[in-house]
Amino acid sequence: MKIKKGDNVLIIKGKDRGKTGKVIEVLPKENKVVVEGLNLYKKHQRPKKEGEKGEIVMVPRPMSVSNVMIICKSCNRPTRVGYLISAHTKERICKRCGSKI
Repeated sequence: MKIKKGDNVLIIKGKDRGKTGKVIEVLPKENKVVVEGLNLYKKHQRPKKEGEKGEIVMVPRPMSVSNVMIICKSCNRPTRVGYLISAHTKERICKRCGSKI
């Protein structure tokens, strides 16, 4: 998977199209990512202790990797990810400007 935890991404599909956020979790087996503060859904939570009220909380849900694009740090634009393989390292590069991500 070309997107990692901590990357800034742009949502290109869905209800949050055009918004950016930071990846907080990557699920490679499901090919999904969780973006901080985006793709939020309501979850009804039961009271845990007696006398406490139940509540409705907003929870970020996983979204498909195909619905996000990584934002390059140097050119500040959404881009595809390529790889540059040198002697002992494999580095991700921006397909637009060629700099390391």
